[in-house]
Amino acid sequence: MDANTPDAVPPPGCPAHAAGRIPLYGPDFAADPHAYYNYARRYGPTAPVELAPGVEATLVTDYATALRLLQDNGAFRKDARRWRAFNEGLIPPDSPVVPLLAYRPNAMFSDGAEHLRLRQAITDTMARVDTRRLSRSTEQISAYLISQFGSRGSADLMADYARQLPLFVFNELFGCPADIGDRILFGISGMFDGINAERAAEVLFGAVGELVALKRSRPGDDVTSWLMQHEADLADEEMVYQLSLLLGAGADPLRNLIGNTLHRILTHDEYAHQGGLIDEAMEDTLWENPPVPNLAPHYPATDMEFAGQKFQAGDLIMVSFAAANNSPALTAARQSGSNRSHLAWSAGPHACPSKDPARQITVAAVENLLNRLPDIELAVPENSLTWRPGPFTRGLTALPARFTPLAPVGRVHAPGQAPAGERTEQPSAVRKSEATGRWSQFLNWLMR
Repeated sequence: MDANTPDAVPPPGCPAHAAGRIPLYGPDFAADPHAYYNYARRYGPTAPVELAPGVEATLVTDYATALRLLQDNGAFRKDARRWRAFNEGLIPPDSPVVPLLAYRPNAMFSDGAEHLRLRQAITDTMARVDTRRLSRSTEQISAYLISQFGSRGSADLMADYARQLPLFVFNELFGCPADIGDRILFGISGMFDGINAERAAEVLFGAVGELVALKRSRPGDDVTSWLMQHEADLADEEMVYQLSLLLGAGADPLRNLIGNTLHRILTHDEYAHQGGLIDEAMEDTLWENPPVPNLAPHYPATDMEFAGQKFQAGDLIMVSFAAANNSPALTAARQSGSNRSHLAWSAGPHACPSKDPARQITVAAVENLLNRLPDIELAVPENSLTWRPGPFTRGLTALPARFTPLAPVGRVHAPGQAPAGERTEQPSAVRKSEATGRWSQFLNWLMR
């Protein structure tokens, strides 16, 4: 049934028929979000939604309307201090979505000259990333992770691979010690999932603060140090929030993008019979199952009419990248146009500044896994897979797979760790990292 017809009904578990707002949370939404987006289209290009109990918003579900919103930084602002419902005390203070939507002094929540200053610092810094070094690091990390489960003949590709690889890559890219990296990933995941989100935010900003303090005293050849050295002369607080933004927009969505791309390849046989296997699968994933399905909060600068609806200044309007990408009216245009014209990276002045590194890491990670495990397949029925909850993230909780076990090559040591019986004198930094476990040992080896 077409959701635009008058007979469209809410999907199972959706109380929209009673409350008038479509909930973007709960197990039913996580299991089939596109059923909710299809129903939302009956309202037109925008729909009334609830992000969490008591948190109301308007969701843009139409591609052309989303582009208009994302590219108009005059009529719509990003500064979350304009959020009218929050300022009026209408948002539950313990809401799981508030830590991700509340104002932070970063490029995402700034406008005008301040946005230009912070954005330029980020784009200039990310432009310094060496693509060859990034590819080499990703391949080394991928090979190491596969060595940990390859001889078993089975793995959870989320827990054993997609979750760990971005952590390793970002630790190396940002010059981040492993113990700080663990806490950063914990904080980011909690904020996206809305699980104990307030505490997760505290952990994230505290860990990034430690990273900033470390790099003030010991700068290196990494993103953190480059951002610190930028002519924008960011203060420590600004550093914390720009780095948290970069890490938050990278690590958790990258985990989802790797996992969702692998899921697509393992559940769609046609990719094995066409060229450009991984690039095509990744772009199709970004179209149909993007890792961040809904975000881009905006606030009308004044009372206005937009997309046939009246809004007050400070109303929360968000974009559904997933719904907009899959608008029925876009099907023909997608087939005849660029496969990269989706909105998974957003658009306009606040578009993702790190999409190229994210693409590069994902392709390298997926390609290396498939090359080393060419007969890998899903180990459970596809309909038994479950997805993480919440409106802001789209990723599997687990992706069990099986494959022909790799031939054992003896005990695989964490890089930087000498085999038993060998007395190898190592620098004090290496000896110190060994005491903190496999993560730190690997990071130390990678950064030599």
